[in-house]
Amino acid sequence: MADQLEAIEIETAASPGASIIWMHGLGADGHDFVDVVPELSLPARPGVRFVFPHAPMRPVTINGGYVMRAWYDIRDDGGVRREDPAGVRASQKAIEALIAREKERGVPAAAIVLAGFSQGGAMALHTALRHTERLAGVMALSCSLPLADTLAAEAAPANRDVSIFMAHGTHDPMIPMARALRAREVLTGLGYRLEWHEYPMPHSVCVEEIADIGVWLGKVLGADGPTR
Repeated sequence: MADQLEAIEIETAASPGASIIWMHGLGADGHDFVDVVPELSLPARPGVRFVFPHAPMRPVTINGGYVMRAWYDIRDDGGVRREDPAGVRASQKAIEALIAREKERGVPAAAIVLAGFSQGGAMALHTALRHTERLAGVMALSCSLPLADTLAAEAAPANRDVSIFMAHGTHDPMIPMARALRAREVLTGLGYRLEWHEYPMPHSVCVEEIADIGVWLGKVLGADGPTR
């Protein structure tokens, strides 16, 4: 098996009972969303372990072949951005290994959320919907759906009704709203239930979105008790 991805970890309480594995976007790293943790105002119970992995370094075709942290390569195919299937599946295995490590540390699959922004959100969707054990939820921010044409055949029955939080900026120049809406259409067409949010922002996150994420996480993790 490939080496475990390096990751930044933050625990909101001793012996956390839930885990959130949160993937960053193209060219960023695991530090990208660390500062969001206190802003989520999550309840004190169950404690949560946030795992912010660093994607591998790889050349990215649409960025001139520059080497950067990326979950998969992206090519420009006649004006259409296409993800590298082998890269997507390699990162899927690496994320599966992170899920397995959380289980080894005592967090059941049903208390694990896969989350991500942009490329990281794409990987959260791709991996969670194919995961053979029921997860707590999937959070996909400002992203599209990779390898959408294989999902119907590869979808895991265990996560057919998993809670999905999707959000997108109406002014996103990197991943146009139309791509996100196509992803939503594919998912709803396959029977997935989505909590969909739009915000007047570019390719980023905003205060209102963070508040909505905190509420959703509280619901899917069955949390109780105030943080302060």
